[in-house]
This record gives sequence, structure tokens and C-alpha cells, in this order.
Amino acid sequence: MAAVGAGERATFGAWDYAVFALMLLVSSGIGLWVGLAPGGQRSAEDFFTGGRRLAALPVGLSLAASFMSAVQVLGVPAEAYRYGLKFLWMTVGQLLNSLLTAAFYMPVFYRLGLTSTYQYLELRFSRAVRLCGTLQYLVATVLYTGIVIYAPALILNQVTRLDIWASLLSTGAICTFYTTVGGMKAVIWTDTFQVMVMLAGFWVVLARGTVLVGGPRQVIELAQNHSRINLMDFDPDPRSRYTFWTFVVGGTLVWLSMYGVNQAQVQRYVACRTEKQAKLALLINQLGLFLIVSSAACCGIIMFTFYMDCDPLLTGRISAPDQYMPLLVLDIFKDLPGVPGLFLACAYSGTLSTASTSINAMAAVTVEDLIKPWLPNLAPQRLVIISKGLSLVYGSACLMVAALSSLLGGGVLQGSFTVMGVLSGPLLGAFTLGMFLPACNTPGVLSGLLAGLTISLWVAVGATLYPPKAKSMGVLPSSAAGCVGPSANASGLLGPLLITSASSGAPRMDPTTDPGQPTLADSLYAISYLYYGALGTLSTVLCGALISCLTGPNKHSAHGPGLLWWDLTWQTASVAPKEEVATLDDSLVKGAEELSYTAKRRPDFLPTSEDHLLFLGQKEENGADSDSWNPGSGCEDGHDLRETDL
Repeated sequence: MAAVGAGERATFGAWDYAVFALMLLVSSGIGLWVGLAPGGQRSAEDFFTGGRRLAALPVGLSLAASFMSAVQVLGVPAEAYRYGLKFLWMTVGQLLNSLLTAAFYMPVFYRLGLTSTYQYLELRFSRAVRLCGTLQYLVATVLYTGIVIYAPALILNQVTRLDIWASLLSTGAICTFYTTVGGMKAVIWTDTFQVMVMLAGFWVVLARGTVLVGGPRQVIELAQNHSRINLMDFDPDPRSRYTFWTFVVGGTLVWLSMYGVNQAQVQRYVACRTEKQAKLALLINQLGLFLIVSSAACCGIIMFTFYMDCDPLLTGRISAPDQYMPLLVLDIFKDLPGVPGLFLACAYSGTLSTASTSINAMAAVTVEDLIKPWLPNLAPQRLVIISKGLSLVYGSACLMVAALSSLLGGGVLQGSFTVMGVLSGPLLGAFTLGMFLPACNTPGVLSGLLAGLTISLWVAVGATLYPPKAKSMGVLPSSAAGCVGPSANASGLLGPLLITSASSGAPRMDPTTDPGQPTLADSLYAISYLYYGALGTLSTVLCGALISCLTGPNKHSAHGPGLLWWDLTWQTASVAPKEEVATLDDSLVKGAEELSYTAKRRPDFLPTSEDHLLFLGQKEENGADSDSWNPGSGCEDGHDLRETDL
């Protein structure tokens, strides 16, 4: 269907850059408006959680935008182009993730009122576990954000000659700026704007592409005839890159590690006014994820029908599958100045939303887990300044490590999910052990973390060194027989590309090319990258449970209330502070001489929406002193638990 010459190269024009600049300007304006508004960041709590007064709609849209970066904007259509519409099963994995998060993980974090998720690991296990979780999260987030920032700039540079460092520095600087100035509120409201831009970009491409191909019926017929509508793929072979089971099992656990226990997402849950609002935000997030993923996958099908007889990867117009989408935009909108700029804004809106989320979350973790425990008496104003400084430092660090993504040969989507699966999968296992296995102890969870990280990293590195065969991955065929004319560089590239383009990871077509390959190359190393997170999570849980049993399991009575999931199932709560106590000098710095009655509550206190003081198994009576607390309530070491920031 492509009527574009194989050797032509289009570029963005002045109107396109104007639309892109407008998006950056609006994002910056939102950050300034929030950051400079009266009563802005009066404390680190305001900077990191927006004062815990945010509504469900902006939080839900922000949740959807957080991991729907330019990696997904460019990667999902390319994967749907090459593997078919079965990528839509990803939405089922996301739905299961949202339900599991709302039912099991979010209530624990919300009712404890934690700013950093890794505070939970210290309350449940020890400070050593908390530090391990914090460092692992920081490494994973810096690497993931590097991919998110650098990969789209590299892809657009290769297709359109868009200056790579100009795009890097402009988006990185704008993102760091509004995150530093506006904090969590700025991140959430800019995410809300950016998710609208992302959807608008996809829908414009869908409408224009469908018209050019010949209408929806023609698109469906062509896709059906070339096996692109292949939803009924229930192959249980884990080596198949995408099947129903890959998305439902592997995809669910990968998304759960990113949504259920990831600092960037939990920080948004606790920013909601009430727990009901937090659950509503998750439902809104699910709707946003469905719209984004389904729109991106349908764009991939439109793209296939447009390039059905003239695959640009085979002709040499592009050098990697991730470049399909920007090339399509330039081809179908070449006569409409400014419209390609909307897609450019769409891609970089995803980058800004993810990077700003990560920067704010890393600053929060650093303050809560590394600074406050060692410098507990810092004034609130000083903490705000430190928080803003950390946002600036982490934004600069992400720009510096962004070039690491150029070393990933499997495509930006695979690279991002690999990083999150390998590093965040074991963390999901650690939180699961803490919330659902009372017998798990510190040696058990540390051993589990080490085992999960080692196994998942081993498989990921093995798959990088010995890429799987295209046949086992299920790559669908494409053709270059109908091109208008061969390009000048196509003749030299066509032969190698016919071999390498079958998979974004440059798979081996001939198993005899490397006679010294290990026996695991076609089995364990060949499993789908979506299973890396599941491998890390299951290894952590199994090893942690085994070591805990061997070293002497904890007793249920040794845990403080609220640390196990079923301790909270019967209670509703709200951690939103009241207006009269949300002052600069509120319990952020809790000196012994200035503790309010709120700050003096015992660690087993759980706030409720009725604003009564409740203890597990006991009501507090007015005028009762601390000696009336029942030590038999199962918190023998309650006085050793650190107080959370409620």
C-alpha cells in the first residue's frame, strides 16, 4: 500500500517544531503555576505527596502516563506490526495488575501513611532490608529513565535527522525544571496534560492511516489475510515472545512490580484524599492504560497495511523496528504541516511524564530512606531545599546515563521491560513475603532478594549474549516486493536486513552459526523477556520462604499491626491531613518537646475516615493513659517501630 519511494527521507518542518515547543511550554507553565502558587511546598510532605489532598482523576491519569513513555509510543506499534494484534492481551495483564494492587498492596501502603515504600521493609524486617530495597530501586529507576530519555531521541534522529542532543537537553531540562519547582502536584498535573497529548497523537494517526488504506473494512481484511489479527494464540511455550499466557502471567507480574510496590506509583496512591479515591484512581488508570495500549497496537496494524508490500526495514529506509512509527507519521502527514509535530509532542509527552515521575520518586526515597534516618532534626524548610536539589541532581544523572540505552540491541520496549523485570521483580517478591508470609524473617528475605536478582539477571544476560531464534519468537513475515523503486542504499543492506530484521533483538536464523553455544541458549535463555520479572519474583518468594523456615521463622505475634495484609482488611482509612494541622511546623520534625497528640500516637495506630483513634483489637478511651495499652495485642516490640509520616 505504500506509495512512498524506498529511498526518500522526510524531516520535520517549522510548524512541527512549533507544535512540539508549545507542548514543552505548556508543561513548564503547569510546573511554574503549581510551584509558585500561594501555599505551595511548605514541607517535604507537600513536595512529595501534594499534601495528600489530590483527587482521583488527575492521579489516575498520572498513573497511566507514568510508565506509558515514548518507549511505549514507539515500541508498541512496532511490536504489533511484527507480531500481530495479540499484543492487546497486554491490557488483560494490566487489568489483573490493577485489581491485585487495589485489593492487596495499595491498602497496606495507604493505611500506614508511608512516603517511601521502603519504610515498610524496615518496619517489617530490618534497616538492612530497607537499604537493599532502596538501592535496588534507585539503580533500576536511573537505568529505566535513561532508556526512556535517550532511546526516542536516537530513534527520531535516525529517521528525521532531529538533532539528538537538542532533543535530549530540551526535554531533560524542561522535565527536571518543572519537577524541581512544582514537586508531586506539578508531576501529576503535567502527566494529565501529557496523557491527553499522547492519545490525540495516536488517534490522529489512526484516522489518517485508515483513510489512506481504504477504510476500516479494508484494514481488517488485509490484516486478517496476513495473520496480523491473531488474538487466539494460546501456545504455552514460554519461548514464544507474545502469547496469551505471556501477557497474562509474565505481563501481570511485570506490571505488578511497577504498579503494586514501585515508589513512583505508591507515592501517587498516598497523595489521594481517601483510600476510596486511591482505588478510583486505579480504575481511571486502567481505563487510560487500555486506551493507550489499544490505540498503539491498532496503529501498528494500520502501519502494517500501509507498508504491507514495501517494508521500510527490508528496503533500508530504517535500521530498526522502533523507527517504523515516526516514519509512518512523516509519510502520511507529509502534506499537512504541523500534524507530525503532534506526534513528536505525543512521543515526548510520554518521555516527560515518565522521567518526571522517576525523578520525583528517587528524590522522595533518598530523603525518606537515606537522609531523614541520619539527620532527623533537619528543619522543614531545609528538607524542602534538599528535596528540590535532589530532583535537580537525579534529573542530571538520568541525562548522563541515558547513553547506556544505545547498548541495548533488543529494541527500546524490550530493554525497558528487561530492566524493570530484572531489578523490580525481586522487590515485588520481597514485599509479597512481608505482607503475606508472617514466618518470613530478615535472613530469608535478603537471601530471596539475592537469589531473585541473580537468576533473573543471569537469564537476561544469557539472552543478550545468545539471542533466540526468530522462529521460536513468532515473528510474522513481511515483504518488500511492491516498492516503487529501490533505494540507493537498499541493495547493500537488503541481504543483511532480511536476516536481522526478523526480530528487534537480531535473532539467529541458523542454529549452527555458533557451534559453541551453551545448551541453555535454546531453552532458558530463549524465554520471553516478559517472564524475567516473574522469574525474579518467584525465585525471591521461594528462596525467602525456604531460608526463613531453615533459620527459624518469625512468629505472627512479633509483627506490629498493619504490616500484614489481613490485619487491615476490615478497616477503612484516610491519611489526608486536616487543614488546621497542615502547617510548616507539623510533625515533619518530631522533637520530643513539640510532639502533638497526633505525633504521640503509638505505632499501631491506624487513622480512619471517622477520625477516631483505633487500635487493633482495642478502642482508645478519652483520658486513658499509655499504661492502659494492651501488651497482648501482638506488638511486643511496638516501641521499636519507627513512626510513619501520617
